Amino acid sequence: MSEHIDTVVIGVGQAGLAVSRELGVCGVEHVVLERARVAQAWRDRWDSFTLVTPNWTMDLPGTPYAGQDPEGHVPCDEIVGYLENYCSTWDAPVREGVAVNSLRAANGSSFELDTTLGPIAAHNVVVCTGSFRIPFRPPAGELPPGVPAIDALEYRSPAGVPAGKVLVIGSGQTGCQLAEELFLAGREVFLSRGRAPWMPRRLDDVDTFTWLARVGFFDQPLNALPSPAGRLLANPQTTGAAGGHDLHFRTLQRLGVVLLGRLAGIDGHRASFVDDLGASVAFGDARCVEWRALLAGELPAQGYAAPELPIAGPFHYDPVTEVDLHDIGVVIYTTGFRPGYRWIELPVCDDLGFPITDSGTSPHPGLFFCGVHFMRVRRSATLFGVGLDAALVATSVASSRGPGSGLTPAPRRKSPSSSRG
Repeated sequence: MSEHIDTVVIGVGQAGLAVSRELGVCGVEHVVLERARVAQAWRDRWDSFTLVTPNWTMDLPGTPYAGQDPEGHVPCDEIVGYLENYCSTWDAPVREGVAVNSLRAANGSSFELDTTLGPIAAHNVVVCTGSFRIPFRPPAGELPPGVPAIDALEYRSPAGVPAGKVLVIGSGQTGCQLAEELFLAGREVFLSRGRAPWMPRRLDDVDTFTWLARVGFFDQPLNALPSPAGRLLANPQTTGAAGGHDLHFRTLQRLGVVLLGRLAGIDGHRASFVDDLGASVAFGDARCVEWRALLAGELPAQGYAAPELPIAGPFHYDPVTEVDLHDIGVVIYTTGFRPGYRWIELPVCDDLGFPITDSGTSPHPGLFFCGVHFMRVRRSATLFGVGLDAALVATSVASSRGPGSGLTPAPRRKSPSSSRG
């Protein structure tokens, strides 16, 4: 027999917590389901992971960043702690350890959720599971037996991967960070390129991310991209490790990482690579030039003097087009993720797998989304942007239910002596 819940929120990351808080403000009774623990997606990062954006971006509704280092980069356990405290502060009605296996339409305007604790019937569902859940590997052939391969989610530290040389396939933000960490741990590292932008970590002692926020870069809508497929572009090459520093093809080359072009194919123990590393560097340089022009053109209008903007010098390299996999102890795929909404048995996603929404409202009545990359604007899924979307979604949920239907008081901060029980 199904449990009946008026509104179900699925996922307890920043999106689910922000939606829960805003539903409380709107007086909507609800339950938040989480497959594992609060902030599980952050817990799944590698051991040394740090926040790549500045600390001030930990800015969920009602609980802005209150630390002493807004331009710094906290380690992952502090991000998790921030979200755990947020959950406790606003007394989010969370049920941990409940995975949702499928979501389908039921009779009338209801939904049926198949969960690990049994079926749940709901009138409204808000999906906050994040856009990118399915690891992607390029179709370049199978690795030979005896050459282990892992995805980025399986990596924890250099000590946890097999001995030998390391081949990292994918040179976005994660690929560069893992390549640097492994090389500094004494491993010989090969990094196969992808197309990724890069940016300097700081300009005039202010994080470049902060400069871009000041000119509205993160408020750009989806149609600012050349095409919707731009949502799959890698994040900029940079890092928050060791206080934050530049990290891109040039810095990795100077460090001693062997840079390769795109993986072309695998034939036995021979991996071949396209000689296109120069094109990848040029792509990243072009994006950096665009950001430079944006800052130079917009910052004065916002009352800021434009910082000195460095120009990248020439990039020289000796092409390496083959790697003998006999010498490779492990292959790490950091080639990104794809949307993972196939468990929703309704036609509510586009050809790329992203939910179709109007400010979070899906084409199917009663079904909403939040925490989706570019759902409204570039920062929709981020710690400092998801709150704006959450408020819109909560208002839509409340208005769709009509007056007097299971309303509860708005959330209050818990007193220091209270307990969640």
